[in-house]
Amino acid sequence: MARDYYGLLGVSKSAGADEIKRAYRKLARELHPDVNPDPGAQQKFKEVTAAYEVLSDPAKRQVVDLGGDPLSGGNGGMGGMGDPFGGMGLGDIMDAFFGGGGGGGRSRGPRSRTRQGDDALIGVELTLQECATGVAKDLVVDTAALCSMCTGTGCAPGTSPTRCDTCDGTGEIQQVQRSLLGQVVTSRACPVCRGFGEVIPEPCQQCQGDGRVRTRRTVRAVIPAGVGDGVRVRMAGQGEVGPGGGAPGDLYVEVQEIPHESFTRDGIDLHCTVQVPMTAAALGTSMQLQTLQTTQELDIQPGTQSGTVITLRGLGMPRLRGSGAGNLMVHIEVVTPVRLDGRQSELLRELATLRGEEQPQLATRTSGGLFSRIRDSFVGR
Repeated sequence: MARDYYGLLGVSKSAGADEIKRAYRKLARELHPDVNPDPGAQQKFKEVTAAYEVLSDPAKRQVVDLGGDPLSGGNGGMGGMGDPFGGMGLGDIMDAFFGGGGGGGRSRGPRSRTRQGDDALIGVELTLQECATGVAKDLVVDTAALCSMCTGTGCAPGTSPTRCDTCDGTGEIQQVQRSLLGQVVTSRACPVCRGFGEVIPEPCQQCQGDGRVRTRRTVRAVIPAGVGDGVRVRMAGQGEVGPGGGAPGDLYVEVQEIPHESFTRDGIDLHCTVQVPMTAAALGTSMQLQTLQTTQELDIQPGTQSGTVITLRGLGMPRLRGSGAGNLMVHIEVVTPVRLDGRQSELLRELATLRGEEQPQLATRTSGGLFSRIRDSFVGR
């Protein structure tokens, strides 16, 4: 009875070559002995490998489609096969399928010793005032810099790299193995030159052949107005120099905002609290309020209640990379006196009598108390 090669790979009889190849790749990853030691999985791996060998060959596939079995009889059947990959490991199979040289043995060539450098990160503490106005800071950074002795080549002065004898300058070594798929050529990075195709016979004593050294240097960071805690400012080309003297990466300066003693920040808006004596809140008053930008005249109307918010527009934080600024929200806190002498107590009692306020009253929805203020706040939105 002919074997169901399509069923072994889980594909239909109309499947194309790419679909068959993808199905086999998936099964090979799951069933290869290097991954799955179960004896049943090993036998299944042999079967799906044979199925792929048949269905990937147009002549053998035609035999299957006509009802025959191209592997029946002799040692060609699945029951009499040894290791279909001749002892190849899973990495070898993956190399053969995914760019390890393939059947044609095509080399990818040596990789460059010169590579792009990494980015670097440094933190800088700024006051709220500096965040609002922008500032220039001189920062000391510890990064990889170009080696001054070899200027990035990694070679001692007067010497140069030489071709690797092990890989003959290709950066790769190849191994040929036979399998049911035919001759498979796998390629790996040369262990002697690490894939560069050349070796440094006399490394630079200052950088040990890396082309760069650790050093401290000072960079001037220009921080724009409007930054806040956690914002990163990019400084192109100020990061780590790459191996072999490669182009440097970028330096990112991360802002760490120092809390202000009077203002708190909410995005581009600022908040502060002004304590007003009870008498001043009742009679009304004015004061000089020092903002981040200027001194502002703050008018407190007669009868101002605790919890009132006065909005000073445009006196908040500037927009980062934009125009305009947020608002300064001034929260009024009416302060009730706690220590009164005899005369002060007498005057307050007299005032309470004149106003009929000897006893507290429960606030109602129409009395202008707490409930009224809550209602008005929702109506005003």
